[in-house]
Amino acid sequence: MADASPPPCGQAAGARDARSAGRAGALEAFDEVFCGLLPRLYRRAVMLAGTRQSAEDVVHEAYLKLAARPQRLLAHPEPYAYAFTAVLSVARDAHRRERRQVLVEEVAEVARPDGPGLGAGLDQWDGGVARRHAELEAVRLLGRLSHRQAGIVILVDLDGYTLDQAAKIMKVHRGTAARHRARALDRLRAYLVESEHGWAGR
Repeated sequence: MADASPPPCGQAAGARDARSAGRAGALEAFDEVFCGLLPRLYRRAVMLAGTRQSAEDVVHEAYLKLAARPQRLLAHPEPYAYAFTAVLSVARDAHRRERRQVLVEEVAEVARPDGPGLGAGLDQWDGGVARRHAELEAVRLLGRLSHRQAGIVILVDLDGYTLDQAAKIMKVHRGTAARHRARALDRLRAYLVESEHGWAGR
């Protein structure tokens, strides 16, 4: 019976080089896929984190988390959904660590769609004011929800996934996802009614 002995140094080094080359190739493919998802992930991260700076931190941390096992993202049938759950997890953990309420600056009166100054003297594009107002309003609304509720609303109502798909992505039962979404929409409707009454009383 032949003695079991370790492979020669050259063979071991060759195996390590092959593994390193394989990982480098996987990371290169991972970077390509992740970069393709970046614009969408940043938009969703802003809605979850509240500010662009916080969103950048969240996406960066999610990148590092996913890059530790690049093959999981590459092998997943829904790369965006997989990356989104990482972004949601990082945003939730950051919120729990910091225990602070992210405040969104109030939009100036001119930014209101029916504000007196919005269209004054502007016959063409408004410079993105209305769009920025809509983004801030979305951030403000989603900021009133739990991260799980916000995640379900983003997946179903913004990204177009079905409730079944969203439940699978969030790794919860369909009934749980449906309850989260129903409660989230109830809270959003109540806030919108409250906001409308607030503006009407001014």
